[in-house]
Amino acid sequence: MPTHPVAEITSHSTWSFIEDKFSPYAKDLLTKLVDFVQNEVVPAEKLFHAQIPDDARRWQTTPAIVLDLNKRAKALGLWNLFLSKAHYPDVGVPLTNLEYAVMAEVMGRTGHLASLATNCAAPDTGNMEVLARYGTEAQKKEWLAPLMNAEIRSAFSMTEKGVASSDATNIQTSIRKEGNEIVINGHKWWISGAGDPRCKLHLVMGKSDPNNPSKYAQQSIVIVPANTPGVRVIRPMKVMGYDDAPEGHCEVIYENVRVPERNLIAGWGRGFEVIQGRLGPGRIHHCMRSIGLAQRALDIMLERVTDPNRKTFGKHLYQHGTVVANIAKSRAEIEGARLLVLSAAHQIDKVKAKGALKEIGIAKFVVPSMALQVVDRAMQAFGAEGISQDTPLAYWWAGLRTLRYADGPDEVHIQQIGERELKRAPSLRAASEKAKKKETALFEKYGVKARL
Repeated sequence: MPTHPVAEITSHSTWSFIEDKFSPYAKDLLTKLVDFVQNEVVPAEKLFHAQIPDDARRWQTTPAIVLDLNKRAKALGLWNLFLSKAHYPDVGVPLTNLEYAVMAEVMGRTGHLASLATNCAAPDTGNMEVLARYGTEAQKKEWLAPLMNAEIRSAFSMTEKGVASSDATNIQTSIRKEGNEIVINGHKWWISGAGDPRCKLHLVMGKSDPNNPSKYAQQSIVIVPANTPGVRVIRPMKVMGYDDAPEGHCEVIYENVRVPERNLIAGWGRGFEVIQGRLGPGRIHHCMRSIGLAQRALDIMLERVTDPNRKTFGKHLYQHGTVVANIAKSRAEIEGARLLVLSAAHQIDKVKAKGALKEIGIAKFVVPSMALQVVDRAMQAFGAEGISQDTPLAYWWAGLRTLRYADGPDEVHIQQIGERELKRAPSLRAASEKAKKKETALFEKYGVKARL
């Protein structure tokens, strides 16, 4: 029997397996989060979308329900849960990555809304981690504190138009020092958060030392206040017709943008190091939210196929073998993906993100594809309604499809994992050769000839 509410709402069959790794504090927080998401956030989903206008005002409007949910989440202590005290002792919450991974799954059941409600939404989460880990005291006071209070929002500006940005060493935006100022010139796009009316800063990555012999020391990251002269948000990019207002994924031009040198993050030439530190845990958060979304899609599918008013060819939908098979496949795929991500989160706790690159990489390309398949099956069960605006499924599918590019495309992670596996070949051959010699010796000892 389930021992915690999370097992009930997520069919979390692994809960008993990881329960002893949760502190009493984390269990209490998780109980509150499950109740908050199920009973306060889920009922607010349609209102959230209804409060976003259909005209140009959609880019100047923060849905009022988000602010109300923020107040409620703060009162419950469900705030900034992503920022681990183990990694950020001055500002973090006493949760392990494993504990937060389960919470991210619960929040993921609502797509983006529960993460917004608890101030655990990207790109702010990654930006807060950067500021907490690499920021100066002045930078933390000016930018981290208001971000942690959800007084402002932020954007992370790396991907560039016309540049193969999956290889971050290709980034061409110019970042150069001129006196006591930093001058930025570049053309970015798919910049998450840049459209939000509350966005007050961009973390901009560019090349500050293009001639450095190390291609990983050529980049720097700079804090650019959103209202700095020369920062131009050109347009929101659409993902299969969705613009994700009011945050958006925007095309942004930086033209002779000048900021003081104190806005440099970590130091000159440390940009690549910073983004690697930013992306590791963030990928796991994306994966667990995706699992939560897949689980919710399966739940919606189960409600649909057991609706007594839904019959085809004289049978209820759940009486068709293909429907039952699709349910079983989705259940199995969710369980396998969850174990994979929980393992990665546990590895991060043990050896930090750098020591868990294999587990993170596998999860990054396995989970979004799994979740896409689960949502696709749910859409199929709804027929034409499943691809319409009358269910959230098509919107979720579009968001999940984006994750196969975000934080590194599948191909990059697949290549890295494949190359890592190939490095095992010499030791495998050596072990096989050793076993072969022993095999030959055994045949000689017993006077038997091999049949193969």
